[in-house]
Formats: sequence, C-alpha cells, structure tokens
Amino acid sequence: MAKFPEQAKVVIIGLGGIAGSSVAHHLIERGWDDIVGIDKSAIPTDIGSTSHASDFCFNTMHDQMTIFTTKYSIDFFEKMGRYERIGGLEVARVGDDERMNELKRRVSSGKAFGNRVRMISSAEAKEKFPLLEESSIQGALWDPDAGLVVPRSQTVAGELVDQAVASGKLQAFANVSCTGLKIEEGQIRGVETTRGFIAADYVVVSAGLWGRLIAEMAGEDLPIMPVDHPLTFFKPFNEFAGTKKEIGYPLLRDQGNSAYLRDTGDPKTAEGGQIEWGYYEEQEPRLCHPRDILEKEDARLSPSQRDLELEEVIDPLERAIELTPILGELGYDEKYSFNGLLQVSTDGGPTIGESANVRGLWYAESVWIKDGPGIGKVLADWMTDGITDYDHSSIDIARFYPFQQDEQYIYDRCSETARKIYNPPVHNREPFSLGRDLHRSPFWEREQALGGYFMEAAGWERAHGYASNEHLLEEYGDRIPVRENEWDNRHFWRVSNAEHLKLSEDVGMVNLCHFAIYDVSGVDAAALMEYTCVAKVAGDTPVGKGVYTHFLDSNAGVRADLTVLRLGEDHFRVIDGGDAGNRDFVWLKRLAQDKGFTRVSIEDRRTDFGCIGLWGPNARTTLQKLVDDPVQLNHENFPFTGVKDIKVNGVAVSAFRISYVGEQGWELHFRLEDGLALWDALYAQGVTPIGIETYANSRRLEKSLRLQNADLLTEYNLLEAGLERKLVKAADFHGKEAYLAIRERAHQPAYLCTLTMVDNTDAEGVKRYPVGICPIMDPSTGETLIDSQGRRSYTSSIAYGPSVGMNIALGYLPYEYCQVGRELQIDYFDETYKVVVATIGCVGLYDPENVKQKS
Repeated sequence: MAKFPEQAKVVIIGLGGIAGSSVAHHLIERGWDDIVGIDKSAIPTDIGSTSHASDFCFNTMHDQMTIFTTKYSIDFFEKMGRYERIGGLEVARVGDDERMNELKRRVSSGKAFGNRVRMISSAEAKEKFPLLEESSIQGALWDPDAGLVVPRSQTVAGELVDQAVASGKLQAFANVSCTGLKIEEGQIRGVETTRGFIAADYVVVSAGLWGRLIAEMAGEDLPIMPVDHPLTFFKPFNEFAGTKKEIGYPLLRDQGNSAYLRDTGDPKTAEGGQIEWGYYEEQEPRLCHPRDILEKEDARLSPSQRDLELEEVIDPLERAIELTPILGELGYDEKYSFNGLLQVSTDGGPTIGESANVRGLWYAESVWIKDGPGIGKVLADWMTDGITDYDHSSIDIARFYPFQQDEQYIYDRCSETARKIYNPPVHNREPFSLGRDLHRSPFWEREQALGGYFMEAAGWERAHGYASNEHLLEEYGDRIPVRENEWDNRHFWRVSNAEHLKLSEDVGMVNLCHFAIYDVSGVDAAALMEYTCVAKVAGDTPVGKGVYTHFLDSNAGVRADLTVLRLGEDHFRVIDGGDAGNRDFVWLKRLAQDKGFTRVSIEDRRTDFGCIGLWGPNARTTLQKLVDDPVQLNHENFPFTGVKDIKVNGVAVSAFRISYVGEQGWELHFRLEDGLALWDALYAQGVTPIGIETYANSRRLEKSLRLQNADLLTEYNLLEAGLERKLVKAADFHGKEAYLAIRERAHQPAYLCTLTMVDNTDAEGVKRYPVGICPIMDPSTGETLIDSQGRRSYTSSIAYGPSVGMNIALGYLPYEYCQVGRELQIDYFDETYKVVVATIGCVGLYDPENVKQKS
C-alpha cells in the first residue's frame, strides 16, 4: 500500500468521478503538481452518478457557458477516442406546438453560440431513427454533434486519473473518505481523512452527490440536491448484432414526455442488445438529501442506484410506446432497471468556484457528464489565472446569498428545477413559484393592494406592473401593441408600457428595495475602494458625491457595474444590482485580503436599507412639496450624482441624484422601517407606482443603458462597452495594466451597439416582440457575426420601447460592422428579421429633454 501523504498543494475530494478526474487533468495541464486525490469509493467511482450515467451529450442549451463546456467536453472525449458522434434528435409530437417552438428557439440559440443544430422534417427524422413512429411527430431538431461517451464516462475518468498518476503529479487513493476540513482564520489548511490528515493549500470538492456533506464540514451548505432519475431497459434488441457498435442509431430525446431513448448497440458489448429509456419525473420528483444516501455495503445495487417500480413511470412509458412502439415489443428488464441519483441545483446551473467563506476551498459540483471536461478546464483556468474564457457569473458559487443556502429553500428550489429538467420549455423570464416571499419591501402590502404583478430577484418580490394602472391603457393604448404571440407575451403585462409612458410625462416611483447595499469603512476603506474601482471614488472625491464605476478582472474584462457613494472620508456605500450583489460583495472582501487592507469593515446592509426611484419631468417639483427647504433640490444646489441627507415629509432620506431610466430624479434611500411612510407620502402627492419592467427593460434600452451579466461581461472591456472615461486616473486599480494596453489600440475588436427592428412580422403575419438571445447575422451570408477575437454577436438585451415605438436590442458587433444605418439580421425562433444599427456605443434613442425620438 502506498505511503499516505502528509501534505500536498491540492487535495481533490471525489477524484473518481468525471468532474474530479477532469479537474485533476486540467490542473496538471496548467502546470500544477503535488496533487492528491481521494475518493470514498473505487477510482474510477463505482458508487457515484458517473458509474451509471447514460453518457450521452446534447448541446442544445440557451447560454454561452453551458454551450462552451459541452462543446469542449465533446471534443475532449473525441480526442481521447472515447466518443461516438452519432448525432441526436429532439422531437416535437403532433399537437405539442410549444415543444415545436422550443426546438426552433434552440436552433436560434445554436446560431448565437456556435452549434450546428437545425430543424428537420418528420420524414427525415424517421430516416435517421427508424424506430420512430413518424405520424406521431410534427418535426424534429437534429444535432449532428450529439453522441455517446464510449464505452463509459467511468472509463474516461479512470484513464484521466491513470495518466495523471503516471505523470508523477497526482497521487490517487481509493476508498478514503474525507472526515473533516481544517480551516484557520477563513483559510483552508487541510483535509482529515480515514487514513490521516493531509495539509493542503487548496482543496477541491468534486464529491458529486455527497458534496453537501463535505460543505457542511466547512460550516456552509451547497444549493444542490440529488434526485431520482428512472432508467429502464428493454431487451433483447439485436439490430446491431455483430457490428461491435456501442450504439447504432442516433440518440432520441422526447422532451415533451420528459424522456429519452437510445440503443446499446451490439449485444456482445458491455451493455449491448438493449433499448435504454430514461425519464425525468415532472410531477413529484423524489429528492434525497445526501445524508440519507445508503453506504455501499447497505445498498442492493449502489448507493446512487435505488429500486424502481415500473408503476412509477407507467404513464409516460405508455406515451413513449406510442412514439417508439418497439418498447412495447421487447421485454422489460426489471433487475437491470433502477432509479439513478443525479444532481440538480436551485437555479439549474453548476456550482463552481471558490467558497465565499473559506479561501482555498473550491467546488466543482452539480456537473453532468456532457460538461465534465469543460468544467474541469474552467475551474483549472479560474484557479490558475483568476479568469476564464467566458464570463462565469452564471456558475459561480458566490452568486448565492446566504439565505439561498437555507435547507428548506434548497429543497424547494431544487424540486422546481427537477420538474423542469426536460419539460415544459423554460421561458426566458420564467419565475420560480417556490422559495418566494422571502424579502418584501416595507410597502409590499400597498403594492399588493394595487394589484402588483410580482416577480422575484435576489429573494425580493418586485412588481413588474400594477393592475391599478390599467386605466392608463385608455390614454396610451394606441402606442402600446398587443402581443399576439403567447411566448412574447408570457410573463409580460401590457400595463407596464403604459406606466413607461406615464413616467415620461409626469412622475413615477419604482420599488428598488432589491438593491444590494454594502458599507465599506475604516482606515483602509479609501485605499481599498480606489484600488477596486476604475473611476476615482476616493482621493479628492468630495464627501456627498456618488460615482458610477466598475470592477475589472485582471484582463480588464468588466466584472461589476455599480455606484459608490462617498459618505465620509473613510466611509463608502456601494449600491449594486440584486443579482450581482453577493458576488461583488465576496469579490471586494477577497481583494481586501489579497492586497493587505486589514483595517477595513465591509458590511452587508441590504436588509437595513431600501430604495425608491423617483423619476420623471415632475420629480423635482413633486419632491419639493415634501421637503422643508425646496430650494435645496434645485439643479444648482443638487447637481447630478450629488448625495444629500434630506427629510421627506419627516422621513430621513439619503437622496442620490442619478437615473437608470433617462428621466430626471433621485434614488431615495431610507431605513427599511421608514419605507412605508415614504411611499405613502409620495403616493399622496399623486406619484404613480411604476413597475420594474420600465426600469430594468424598456426605458433602460431606450437610453442604451447596460446591464451587468448581460451586456457587461468579462469577455468585453469598457471601451467595447462604450463606458470608458476620457482619462485614466493616476491611482492604481485592479486590471489597470491590461486596461491601459487596451486603450492603446487604434480601435477595439467589437463595440456594443443599439439595434432596432425594421420589420417584426413573422411568416404567419404576426408581429413579434422578441425576448431573450438572438444571433446577429450578416444578411448577405446568413452567418452569425464573429469578431477578430472569435466572439460571436447576439442580442445581449432586447425589449420593446414604447417611446420610440419599436423593438430595441443591444449587441456587440465586430468593428467592421459598426456603421450607423447598416442593415443586419437577427434570428428568432428560426426566422430571420431585419435590424439596423441605430447607435454605436452608449448613445440612447430617446432624449427626454427634447422628447426627441430617433429611429
């Protein structure tokens, strides 16, 4: 038996699965050594989900990161000689028009992010997959790159570990469990195991189904949950006897039935001579906390394989037989079929990155086979460079607030994501129904009484519009189109556009209590904030000044977009978006540690303060009626970006003169307990409540204002985003060296532009109002635009602007396409629409001062 090490640079917990083995491989590829990997089972794993995974790969998602990690993984498996690129079908049954539309939407996403998927007829689908009942479907999507990891991803994991061990840079120890983590002063120090303690600078948790148990050892929880996945087998299927194939026909996904099917090839291969049919439970998914997973010696099959009763899936199986009758002709293999546990998360994405609480503790959890090597690369790059090829905000574990790591919240949200693994299609704006009503504004009851149409962000209930304003449709209805297409209209309320127009003519208030707010104070506060921010926020910046600024990564990519208020010489308040807030809070604390700013306090105040946005041409005159000294609100006394403590009808308010809607006014910040009185005072003056739809979408796009994690990504720099300042401050800041080099370019490879739709009529004569991501294409070739850095063009934001009367989109265009008036195309649900470049850079279409509308 090999001598057990007492120390290592890196310890990987859960080496035997596809995630852990891929992390080890890619760390070594990036130059790391002195790595120790342990697994509570064999290596490769014989108890984890990798050991029984179906091992197929489809690449038909709607986001850049997932498509990148899946494509990378497919290519990686193929280079190892372990991939059968057999192709795959996703079908839409007759009568299931929503699924048919979803397939078309996937084609559009494929064009945006570089997939080769396309729609095919039912006849062509039958030709590719003869077991299909052609009359049951109306069409299909074809993914030529879909396929199967052969013979198993378990084999790949074993080979990766063997190669890493042979390199001398990894030591692997099977049947060794982690029993504890040693943490000192917020830093990982090592791992307690059943064979002794290993001191380590870094620990990577890739324990799959058991990841939450390891996280508990660090005093935290992970927003993930194992769930039963019924896998059934039917035989004998001898179609490919003598071929030596692991799979003969393409993969088949019947997602309208939450199911998939594949053959297992030649009966003489390891699992051959069968049809595998898998199902994802839509109604009552069976979740299992890892503390309830059996130990190996107690499990009939394996700890991650639980007994399956055919009655559990009889209804969807009968539907499957309608589509593929062969399932009814073959014999059901009761002994071979089982419920295989797999991992889901509270928002459907992986849980990757460094712990928000413990430095050096990294996670690679909720990773599916199709993304394993890709996630391994992302994590290795992240640990090595601090940056990744694509913006990783969507998978960063730091995206989760502490309240999102509550056990009941995790159960509720994972239950909901489990129901939506395959079906129904998830809308771009789909709200969660569980894990709601966690944070309400102090005037929530007022909003509810007004008929608020609530959605949620960062735990806060936000009204996107108010039924009480529907009378405004009588006044503005002729300027607000009716959205005939259900998808375009889903989770949208027409009254929101009426509120938008009312705000432009009078005064409105917007509930902004979802803001993330944190205070930075102490002797080192000014130095920390000056180093963190691109703009000058300290130095000779006066107290009472607010500054719009950004955080950059080391490559000068934009990783945060926020405002900083200087409330004192050593006191700063950061106002941030709700979704991005926790990541930026964690980032700020890490920079303070890394740069040695020890005399600073960084305090989360998001549940102490609330905010109302008061905007519109009558904002000043209205607010002046509620203050003791109206003159103090005049422009000359209260300039743009100024901050003042005032009293509004006796309520203490910190007023910040800034606007995200293009109209004059203020953010009015208050202690939460004072919010109701402030709302009532404004409402009594006739101020119209305005939903978040106007703030976050329609008016923002009319002014060409950017949104972090959508328009602002680490793949792009501030100059490309049109947000650079004329001068660069003298003080050092994170990413400055790269930023200065970028500014030396004659021009940038791409620029964020505002586009407008010339004609939004589809092939059936219906006016469309796109939501989500659409590829931006050259009309002469029909190809998606790609800049000199290999980045593809797509709509990063899109909404209808009622002030200008057209659909507006933001998107990065290659430099050579950046000409105002240039005609391009977007693809929406696999149909093309003409668009025109309206502005380049941060230049809005709507000017409230002159009521000027540009087209």
